[in-house]
Amino acid sequence: MKKFIVIYYISKDAAEKMKDYSQEEQKEGMKKWMEWAKKCGDGLVDLGSPLGNAQIINDKGSSQSHKEVAGYSILQAENMEKAKEMLEGHPHLGWNEGCEIEINECLPMPEHN
Repeated sequence: MKKFIVIYYISKDAAEKMKDYSQEEQKEGMKKWMEWAKKCGDGLVDLGSPLGNAQIINDKGSSQSHKEVAGYSILQAENMEKAKEMLEGHPHLGWNEGCEIEINECLPMPEHN
């Protein structure tokens, strides 16, 4: 099995809107995520968590990231196609305009001496 890191992106408008959600609205939104998690079964290694306050770090210092990353999950599947199938109908995509999902395959580390 291969491992995949899933990154959830949102628009700036959606990020602002999310800040105003009540606890009840947050709970209601999580119901769809939990349905998706059940559908994934053992293929969902880590549901993940919300992310925020992203910083870009380079050789000149650090700054606030310009990307709106909402969270992450970790999946396992035979290949990229199977991992993408697990993301079909994901609640993040229907949540708000501008929401996207990025999936990255974890590649083996090069051997070193």
